[in-house]
Amino acid sequence: MMIWKKDVSLELLNSTSKNTLVEHLNIQYVELTDNSLSATMPVSSITHQPMGLLHGGASVVLAETLGSLAANMCVGDDAYCVGLDINANHIKAKRNGLVTGKTWPIHIGVSTQVWQIEIVDEEQRLLCTSRITMAVKHRK
Repeated sequence: MMIWKKDVSLELLNSTSKNTLVEHLNIQYVELTDNSLSATMPVSSITHQPMGLLHGGASVVLAETLGSLAANMCVGDDAYCVGLDINANHIKAKRNGLVTGKTWPIHIGVSTQVWQIEIVDEEQRLLCTSRITMAVKHRK
C-alpha cells in the first residue's frame, strides 16, 4: 500500500536539493517505492572526518535528509513535518566509495512520525542505523 500523499518522482525530489547541504554532499535520491525512499552519498574528502573515514555527521545528514523528506511526503498540503529527535549507531567504518541510505516508516501518526534509516555500503554491509522522530505541524 502506498503511503505517499504527494505526487513525487525521483527527478522532482532531486531538484529540491539545489543550493542545500544535500547538494553539497552530492546526495542523490535513487529509489522510491510504495513505502520507502533511498539515496546515495559518496564517501570522499567532502564526507570524511580528519582520519579519512566517513564522518558520522555526514551519515546523520543522509539519515535526516531521508527521514525528513519521507515524512513530509506522508502529509497533505495542510501539514508539514520537522525533526524532534534523531539517533545514530555507527557500526562500521568506510574510507571511500558510495553508501546508500534507505528509510521506511515505523509509525505514521497524526502528530508524530517515526522513521528507520539504514545506511549500507556497496556490499550491503550495515554501516549505520538511525531513527528519526518527526513532529507533524498543521498549517493555520
